[in-house]
Amino acid sequence: MAKKDEAQETQEITAPGFNPTGFFKETREELDKVVWPSRQQLISESLAVLLMVILSASLIYFVDNFFNWGAGKVFGP
Repeated sequence: MAKKDEAQETQEITAPGFNPTGFFKETREELDKVVWPSRQQLISESLAVLLMVILSASLIYFVDNFFNWGAGKVFGP
């Protein structure tokens, strides 16, 4: 009888298919483990990301303009 119960349990665990209730329960458990940033940390890190994106885009823009200028001087108008 015990072997039958063990076999049934392993079938339930490995049975294919999607279990929405189990999915949302496990999702909730994982989200409870997340360490959420404070408001101040979120704002400061978001500003840092925006600043780096602006600086990177500006650098690419200026390098592109420099090479366009140089190519214009070398190859003419």
